Order: sequence, then C-alpha cells, then structure tokens
Amino acid sequence: MAEPRGWILPAFGIVAGVTALRVLLLAFNRTDLFVDEAQYWFWGQELAFGYYSKPPLIAWVIRAATEIAGSDTPFWVRLPAPLFHAATAMFLGAIAARIYGRAEAIAVAAAFVTLPMVAVGSLLISTDTIMFPFLALALLLYWRLVEEDAGTRSSALPLGAGIALGLAFLAKYAAVYYLGLTAVAAVIWPSVRPRPGDAALILLAFGLTIAPNVAWNVWNGFSTVTHTADNIGWVREGAGLNFAGLAEFLGAQFAVFGPILFGAFALLAVVRARGGARRVPAILLVLSLPIVALVSAQAVLSKAYANWAAAAYLAGTLAVVPWLMRRPRWLAASYVVNGVICLVLPVAAVFADRLRAGDDLLLKRYLGRAELSDALFAVARESGAAAIVSDDRDILADLFYTGRDAALPVFAWPEDGPPPHHYAQKHPYSGENAGPVLVAGLRDRALPCAGEARPLPAMTGGPGAYQRRTIQLFLVPPDCWKAD
Repeated sequence: MAEPRGWILPAFGIVAGVTALRVLLLAFNRTDLFVDEAQYWFWGQELAFGYYSKPPLIAWVIRAATEIAGSDTPFWVRLPAPLFHAATAMFLGAIAARIYGRAEAIAVAAAFVTLPMVAVGSLLISTDTIMFPFLALALLLYWRLVEEDAGTRSSALPLGAGIALGLAFLAKYAAVYYLGLTAVAAVIWPSVRPRPGDAALILLAFGLTIAPNVAWNVWNGFSTVTHTADNIGWVREGAGLNFAGLAEFLGAQFAVFGPILFGAFALLAVVRARGGARRVPAILLVLSLPIVALVSAQAVLSKAYANWAAAAYLAGTLAVVPWLMRRPRWLAASYVVNGVICLVLPVAAVFADRLRAGDDLLLKRYLGRAELSDALFAVARESGAAAIVSDDRDILADLFYTGRDAALPVFAWPEDGPPPHHYAQKHPYSGENAGPVLVAGLRDRALPCAGEARPLPAMTGGPGAYQRRTIQLFLVPPDCWKAD
C-alpha cells in the first residue's frame, strides 16, 4: 500500500510543538543527573564497543551531543532524549500511514509523543529512548519490504532494516524481541513473510552491525550478558512465585503506556483471542503482546522493572490507537490524560527543589547528588587527600561526573571477586597514589588498614537522594588495600 499524502505536516506540527516545549523546560530542569545517566555520560568519555551493563550506543550518542555542544551540563547530556522520541513518533506515523491512512498516522504520532513513558524518557536519558527510533525505523523498512513488489525495489530495504535493527540492539538488547516476533508473524501470515533472499540480507546486516559488540563481550568475558542474566535473577538464584511482583508490574504498565491505552491494549488482546481482531491489528499484537507476557513471566519468577516491556509499545501504539479511533471519546480522553502527565512531569522537574511530599522533596531521588560530590571534594582537599575511593556505585557515578574538571582522581573500592559495577571493573584503586586517600561510603565493609585509618567527621546528606543517610569518611594511607 502506498503511503498517503497530507499526514506529515500535521503530525510534524504536533510532534515538534510537544518536543519544543520539552526542550524549553529541560533547559530549566533542576534535577541532577541520575546514577544511570551519569554512568552513560562517563562511558562516553571512554568510547568502546560495549560496557559493563549495557551495549554502547547510548554512550556514543551522549558523547556526540556533548562534543557538538561543547558542554557536559545535564541539559546537553539529556537533549538527545526528546529529539529521539520525536523521531520515533514520526517513524511510527509513517508506518501507520502505510497500513491505515492519513488520519491514523497523525493520531499515532500524537499518541506516541504524549505517552507517559515518553514524557519520563524525555526528562531522563535512557537506553529505551535511544533504541526506539532505530526499532521504529526497522519496522517501517520491514513493512515496506513485505508490501512492495520484489521487482521494483533494491536490496537497500532489507539491508536498511537489518542495520536499523542492529543499531536498536546496540542501544538495548530488548530490540532482539522484534527479530524473533517478526519471524513468528511471518510463519502465521504469508503477507508479512519476506523472500528468503531478503531475510538473509536482514540477518546479514543485523549480524555485521552488532558484531563489534559481540566481539567486545567475548573479549571481556561476556560482561554485559552476565549482568543481564544477573538482572533476570532466577537464572542465578532459582525461580520462585512472586504474584505480588506480577501485580506491581502490570499495574505499572498503566502508568508506562497510559491508563486508557493500556486498558485498550488488554481489551484488544481479548478481542484477538476471540478471533475478532482484523489482520493488521493481530499482526501488531504478535509484535507486542508476547513482550508484555514474557516480562510478566519474569515478574512472577523473580522481579521486573516497569520499563522492561517498553519495546512492546511501539507496535502496541500502532495496534491500539487506530482501533480506538472507532471509539473517539476514549481516544480523546487518552490524549487529555496523557497530555496532562506530559505537562506536569517537566514542570515538576523545573520546581524539583521546591516540590515536597510531606517532609521530603517529591523528586528527591534526582536531587542532592552533585551537592554531596562537591562536599566530598571539599573534604578531600581540606584533608590533603590525593584521591577519593568509594564502594558505593551511586556516589561514584556522580563523583566522576561532578568531578570531571577536578584535579583529584576518583577510584572504586578494589574487589576481590567479580566487579559489581563498571567503576570497579575499569577504575579500581590500585594503591599507586603518592598521598593519603579519602574513603567515602563503607556499607557493610571494613577497612583492611583499620589501625592506620583516621576517621573524619561523618557527612549527612542534605535534602535529596542522601537525606537521612550518614556517609562514613576515613583518611587512609595509599597502600591501605595491600594490607588485605
């Protein structure tokens, strides 16, 4: 089916308007970089084909953005996020235009750019955000591939689809869901079955694109894969039955996708189970519903975070929004609810240092991190420390970011066993500093040179992430860990 005309300008107007408002409010955002964001920024300072817990694309994107801007402030670290979501909305609109029509394309683009998960993902840069546009582009090229006459197109479509899917995989391994699910759809519906030659080109392009990351994992003892297995939990520890975790995960999906859209998604799945859904929504459900089902199973067996099924809501949006267009009041209500969320969240971030829930700041997880780092650097300078060492990943993440221009080096506590995070893997303290070392944190640990350590006044975090937490401080000789 040829793509109808007339949808691009209206859709772009909506998407660009929402994105421009997000970028404007992002400039006044008062939150610190969260732990993961600071880590992604730090990865970008050490470009590689892979990292401890994630594939590399998010680090490359942040590094490119900050290099172009000539600044490493939180605004520039996060700026790619709303722009990537805008691109995703337009790619999904292009898919909807091909398979439905003009009105549906505009509705899908508007719905995606106002999803609650997109609102959050435009404030905090994450691997989902970087994955989405490449995943949507891969789906668009694949749909064109199976629709167009083989005699009128070149090999660019299957190669492009494979490269786009590979780039999505380099952002987050969850992209591989679509590789498996398009294969399932192709088995069920011949209309979305690529020719064997095209399928081979897709797999070839995908394999070549991800090959550097695969090689990095092999070279580094499958570090990222191992961390992913650790996150799954039951792979290492055995499975249990966590029905409370399932309820929590499914409840969170109403917040991720939007209460009306997720309710409609579940209802459409029931309609499909009864044989009432048309072919196209049924295909799109095959590309989305199994992801939610698999992560739900993970939630029962161990635990699952709310965003682990985020990849489902690209195809999910394409399935649900056109279906709701036959129920315009519900779709309008969804736009209103999600639109309010999209406005409230960035405004709340602007006033993050003032909004309170009782005695605590409402967004305390995202505040007070830079303040603690500044205080630790001040103590280190005053005490004559030549370096700072911590065993706390949260503290380390911000120390590396906030101290990016400081002359004082930062190191992770040297581990005897497998490193628990990137800092311990790549930046453990080696004992080669010439002067004393400030140790901050010490959760359930003892200093190997306790007899030579000089306790310093403990530090209590101010309002924010470290509120009510006491940070133990010690000044130790540079060879402290050699006594272990």
